[in-house]
Amino acid sequence: MKTLKNHTLIYDNECPMCNIYSKGFIKSGMLEENGREAFTELSFKNKNLINFNRAKNEIALVDHNKNQVIYGVDSLLLIIGNSFPLLEKVARIQPLYWFFKKLYSFVSYNRKQIIPSGKDYTEQSCVPDFNLKYRLTYIAFVVLFSSYILSLFTAKLDLNLSQNFLREFMICIGQIVWQTIFLKVYLKEKIWDYLGNMMTVSLIGTFLLIPALFLNISSIFSVIYFGIVVFIMFLEHLRRCGILKLNFLPTISWITYRTLVLILLIYLYV
Repeated sequence: MKTLKNHTLIYDNECPMCNIYSKGFIKSGMLEENGREAFTELSFKNKNLINFNRAKNEIALVDHNKNQVIYGVDSLLLIIGNSFPLLEKVARIQPLYWFFKKLYSFVSYNRKQIIPSGKDYTEQSCVPDFNLKYRLTYIAFVVLFSSYILSLFTAKLDLNLSQNFLREFMICIGQIVWQTIFLKVYLKEKIWDYLGNMMTVSLIGTFLLIPALFLNISSIFSVIYFGIVVFIMFLEHLRRCGILKLNFLPTISWITYRTLVLILLIYLYV
């Protein structure tokens, strides 16, 4: 790999994703050994160079040769393009460049809900601004993806449940509405953070169901496997509520809704 010298990547050290890929740049030789710096441990020089608030939303790359700062997807393309120039040129072609910028923002603004940090946030923490557009986009993506996978999986359970995307879509939407109505007063300003984390729990469960779609397994084992996945989701929901410093109420409400849906499905189809 060709090393990008005299550059420092200002990464969110409280974000597991950011920590992994920034360390990957170092390990692969794309950046120098001292080519990254934690946002919460900024040197005086770098702190004066960067736009502090913008760097919370878009990862900053400091060019010490020109005393300039590049942000977001452009900083990543510069690092990658230094080793793979052709790849950078292709990525900068419209509409690919537009897509990558939107994808970067989609992940960046939701990164604390995708992989939350257990550390307490302070004014110096690298916490992105709340962006309603990207939060709703994330929720919509998970609802559509989960509904599709669940519609495929439920058909394997042999419980007279045919493949029905609309049914699973309504169940997913119902979960969001249920949690919002019953928890909005309790959650207050945390409502959007909670919904984002709840959708990630659903996304994790969806990914865990995908392998079963390609295996020739009995309906009984499918039911058992589904129960294991739900239990994993339950534990993850509890863990994330703990990170958000919430009590058991959101989890109780979450389980109550799923139990009622299960009872209703059994009554209607079995």
